[in-house]
Amino acid sequence: MKMFANRKEAAELLSKELKAYEGHKEAIILAIPRGALKIGEVLREKLKLPLDIVVTKKIGAPGNEEFAVGVVDPEGNGIYNKNNLASYGIPMSYIQEEAQRLKHVIKRRYEDYRGSADPPEIKGKICIVVDDGIATGHTTEAAVQYLKHQKAKKVVLAVPVSAADSAARLEKEVDEFICLARPMDFYAVGQFYADFPQVSDEEAIRILGLRKT
Repeated sequence: MKMFANRKEAAELLSKELKAYEGHKEAIILAIPRGALKIGEVLREKLKLPLDIVVTKKIGAPGNEEFAVGVVDPEGNGIYNKNNLASYGIPMSYIQEEAQRLKHVIKRRYEDYRGSADPPEIKGKICIVVDDGIATGHTTEAAVQYLKHQKAKKVVLAVPVSAADSAARLEKEVDEFICLARPMDFYAVGQFYADFPQVSDEEAIRILGLRKT
């Protein structure tokens, strides 16, 4: 079931739902790298708003990095499910150590993408968080919580597609949730796009345009 031809089409449809924020002096678009920067690129043009990034990282289980047991925000704060940790016998000490390690990974990612550019001002801003789609939503939730902790005036989450259960959970965490589709049968974000290529770091950095050459 393909809903969108590509990220560009999805972003153009999303921009219509975000029209109220066009040119708003307090609003900023924050993309979750890397694919979301293709969404952000279109929204920046359509809405005439600045584009930046918000980075979070998944905490992988011991011996299985692909199995996420938590998420870390740029300040090293973690979101995790204590019941899951207990079920898999994962000690809190492991989570704390990984959170500190990933905090430094996130810092490097910001430096790689933004160079020496000053970080965006979050306090008092309307933060429009965008992604190309939401599966479990854990990294998105960590980004939202981080922005709220940074005293954003309003957090708007805008995505073309989200798994229905994740959408129901995240909708309660933000001030406004814009989602074009909430399919029940959700296996991967790419299944809802006819064309869904990987976005390289180089292309993401080019789109963001904050690094000084």
